[in-house]
Amino acid sequence: MSLNYPNTVPVDNLRLPDALTVEHGPAALLSRFVLEADKVARAAGIYLRLRHDFDQLSALNAEQTRLGNWYPLIDTFNPKKSDVSAENAFWISGENERGEIVCTNAGRIYYWPDTNLEEQAVAMMYGRDEGQPVIITAEAAKSISGVVQAMGATWVRPDYRRRQLSHLLPRVGKAYGLSRWPVDWVIAYVTVAHVKNGLAFGYGARHFSHSVTYPGLHLGEMVLAYTSRDEVYEDLDGFLATELSDASGTKFAAAGVATFLAQEVMNTSPDGVRQGSSNRS
Repeated sequence: MSLNYPNTVPVDNLRLPDALTVEHGPAALLSRFVLEADKVARAAGIYLRLRHDFDQLSALNAEQTRLGNWYPLIDTFNPKKSDVSAENAFWISGENERGEIVCTNAGRIYYWPDTNLEEQAVAMMYGRDEGQPVIITAEAAKSISGVVQAMGATWVRPDYRRRQLSHLLPRVGKAYGLSRWPVDWVIAYVTVAHVKNGLAFGYGARHFSHSVTYPGLHLGEMVLAYTSRDEVYEDLDGFLATELSDASGTKFAAAGVATFLAQEVMNTSPDGVRQGSSNRS
């Protein structure tokens, strides 16, 4: 069971702030986060765009996989093997000044009012449940239900790595998803190694539950990272006050390269962004 929750589909390939319409959640927090994230990304020479053409994402993934820069996408985001569409998913691209996509992040929305991740794990990974094997010992999978945002396809081109973009992009994806759907949980699979060495905490996840294994794939043992809606709001608020407090974008720029502040965002409430009261503003 994976119905689509009713939502407004923006035009494909808009600048991220132009694609934002806050229909759910604290408008002041979510709109400010997206605007500030977009500002510091532009200052670092990266331009964020909202997309839902998953054939293009698949083509980019195939190209970069051939170059040895990425791994094949899981079927969750493969339009040939799943029902991923503009109504239930999105991806964010970061482009450089030459128009090259140098980083990505994607989100898939599942509507599970009468089921949970434990029951839907096969369909989520493979696109369709055809009896493929899965071993779930993650106790939290029983509680992940309602409107669930599954994150993935986080990729940074090698020459743009070590700039902490993997901290920024997942949070941008979470903020956008929570503005468009009434998300209850944000989840992702992370490696055991990334939990042990602390890298997984940098993505903003609050909880980790061991483990999920798909014997038919070569992914190994994975850990379920999960965060409630309110915990995501708290994380975004904290990231705004710390990592996004420097509008120069230095933090996300290449080491040793002078940054510039791209064109200022003159309208702090772009068309489509509804402002609202929030104690997180």
